[in-house]
Amino acid sequence: MSRFFKWIGGGLGWAAGGPIGAILGFAFGSMIDGMQGGEFAYDNQGTMTGDRRSSAVSGDFTASLLVLSAAVMKSDNRVLRSELDFVKRFLVMQFGPNEAERQLLALREILKQEYDLDQVSGQIRLYMEYAGRLQLLHFLFGIAQADGDVDAGEIATIEKISRGLGITHADFESVMAMFVKDTTSAYKILEIPPDATDEEVKKAYRHMALKYHPDRVSQMGEDVEKAAKLKFQELQAAYEEIKKKRGIN
Repeated sequence: MSRFFKWIGGGLGWAAGGPIGAILGFAFGSMIDGMQGGEFAYDNQGTMTGDRRSSAVSGDFTASLLVLSAAVMKSDNRVLRSELDFVKRFLVMQFGPNEAERQLLALREILKQEYDLDQVSGQIRLYMEYAGRLQLLHFLFGIAQADGDVDAGEIATIEKISRGLGITHADFESVMAMFVKDTTSAYKILEIPPDATDEEVKKAYRHMALKYHPDRVSQMGEDVEKAAKLKFQELQAAYEEIKKKRGIN
């Protein structure tokens, strides 16, 4: 149970009192059990004590992922098994099978709730670095694509979340192009037009490689970093596709 309590404690380290804290309010009973078991504690100001605060970065990401995932799942008025399985795979990698099942129960409770998506996204924007928010966006498109198709309703919801997270439109288009393919997807991923010069292509790749490098989210945990590597591979594949078409060495 300890890792489940640590996740809740980490997420509520900054979420308490805000919209995400309200959404996760159902978990307070579990938190109380955890505090009684010595898993984590709070001082008089509500700040986490001991060395448990180190879990907050990873916890914040996972808490945010669950809340935003629920919004994307509901955007097409149906929640599919494939979407739940996508989230479960991440949770299993992050916490192991037992804790993943408990957190899926939390997700099912969140799916029953109505909440202001702008407020939730705005709170995440305040407390999470840009690289982490980009990774959240990548996960959300992964959930949308889990059934083999990203529909218009899902795109609209993710775009709304992206604006609330403070993601630039170019970065939104870049991440979306990794999942919604067309003849210009490789250029969109590099955030350049198809008529860009070869030198502009190379410059864009170097810039995007720095932005999407997995080291930028390494503090969020090994499995978040692994997921970031997949995004980085998409960037590299786009660059290689353009190089091949143009004969760039």
